[in-house]
Amino acid sequence: MKDQVIGIIEQSLSALQSLGVLPEGDMPSPQVDHTRDPNHGDLATNVAMALAKRAGMPPRELAQALIDQLPANPIIIQCDIAGPGFINFHLSQASNFAVVETILSAGEHFGRSTEGSGKRVQVEFVSANPTGPLHVGHGRGAAIGDTLCRLLENAGWSVHREFYYNDAGQQITNLALSVKARIDNVEPSDEAWPKDGYQGAYIKDVASAYLSRQTVDAADRSVTASGDADDLANIQAFSVAWLRREQDEDLKAFGVDFDQYFLESSLYTSKSVERTVESLIANQFTYEKDDALWLKTTDFGDDKDRVMRKREGGYTYFVPDVAYHHNKWDRGFERVINEQGADHHSTITRVRAGLQALESGIPQGWPEYVLHQMVTVMRDGDEVKLSKRAGSYVTLRDLIDWVGRDATRYFLTARAATSQLTFDIDLALSKSNENPVYYIQYAHARICSVQRRATDQFEQWSSSDGVQHLALLDQPEEQSLALALSKFPDVLSGATKRLEPHAVANYLRDVAAEFHSFYNAHKIIDDNAELTLARLSLATATRYVIANGLRILGVSAPEAM
Repeated sequence: MKDQVIGIIEQSLSALQSLGVLPEGDMPSPQVDHTRDPNHGDLATNVAMALAKRAGMPPRELAQALIDQLPANPIIIQCDIAGPGFINFHLSQASNFAVVETILSAGEHFGRSTEGSGKRVQVEFVSANPTGPLHVGHGRGAAIGDTLCRLLENAGWSVHREFYYNDAGQQITNLALSVKARIDNVEPSDEAWPKDGYQGAYIKDVASAYLSRQTVDAADRSVTASGDADDLANIQAFSVAWLRREQDEDLKAFGVDFDQYFLESSLYTSKSVERTVESLIANQFTYEKDDALWLKTTDFGDDKDRVMRKREGGYTYFVPDVAYHHNKWDRGFERVINEQGADHHSTITRVRAGLQALESGIPQGWPEYVLHQMVTVMRDGDEVKLSKRAGSYVTLRDLIDWVGRDATRYFLTARAATSQLTFDIDLALSKSNENPVYYIQYAHARICSVQRRATDQFEQWSSSDGVQHLALLDQPEEQSLALALSKFPDVLSGATKRLEPHAVANYLRDVAAEFHSFYNAHKIIDDNAELTLARLSLATATRYVIANGLRILGVSAPEAM
């Protein structure tokens, strides 16, 4: 419907050009959006405000001129001028319900677009250190990252999912020392326990598996434990593989897959880090000071220059990140999105600065970042901080075991990434209207139940049978539901452009509320056969929208509850 209104506005603009009110030449495509308040109409545009300067007249005056030149059409029944020059359009009842036929025709494809035109985009998310089970923060990153991928795919992008394993550095050394301590029967409470060692119960499990000389297959490699308590290199390799496998299994239980796993260690074995540093030196963006090597990040907007190579030797953590992202650029990813925790905020400027210092062709805002805030888990009114598996934090698997995959994915996506999230276990388990994922899934299941009953009443029934009777739908609840359904493509488009998957979760909750209001106010299967068919068409269209939206979130759409 928006496209049709845009076309009508464009005809009016052409007429104003012919009258000399607007200058000749190309005009920008009018921006049309749904109004927030139905009392102000169905759709609104700011085109008069955008073109007032070209016309050399006040926006409200141009808005009236535009309204006067609107061609006759069966869609717009009333126009209002609001504020400094907005034009609000009130649409006919028939046009409001036209979306039902569109949805029924498109089915599971309703809401999809070709905005991405098949262009490649790489999305990196989770990227947890292989030193322990995935915690709830990783879970939030997995839910947001995977939903972003689904949104982009839905919009026609060719998406490459990637997981970056930090399998090098001091944290990996600490892991190996922790496992060796367990192999040597050293307890975390003992003085001999390594400083900064990992104390979770999983370390004992790794040690036991190592002594049993197990073979672990993890993503792209297989490692066999020698069982030698003094073979620290083998202990480290086996421990990393064991925990990578554990993380992979958690992600599979969460419905998340990756196209590629990239190892930080490969950046060192391939000499990529060394070549990156050499290139930065050759490009004259480094200098020596206090026996350390510095990068001139202030040349690219940073508040101060940053150390690349420490005085005591070894590179700071952002250097391999620069090498890794240059590798992404070399692989042809002109668009890259990183979904990470908010603690990565300080690295954004440094990584971008290093990339621009390496190669002038890399844009200033490349890569893009979506940073999520921390998650607090609540149960029985108290914060949950411990896990049997990890010891000091709640794991992603804990959440899945407690409330299931659907509720976990929905709750971890339902708030803006920039907001801190409270995950209420009791709410996620409740079968009530207060639980949004239950509320949405129940709406879908309700519709499926109605369809089954309709099949019992009508020997041959199709969801499109009621299209010719949609004019019978004149109740406020029916109109509100149809209007909500019409917003779905715009919600998906906006969520994709702004990288805000929570918008889809919130929209589905609103659609479910509209459907439940409609269902509670009116009998769908009525004595009037034509009205019944019309309402079945509306309900079926709602089912498609809910199912399509839940698919984007990676949440199931049950047919019975």
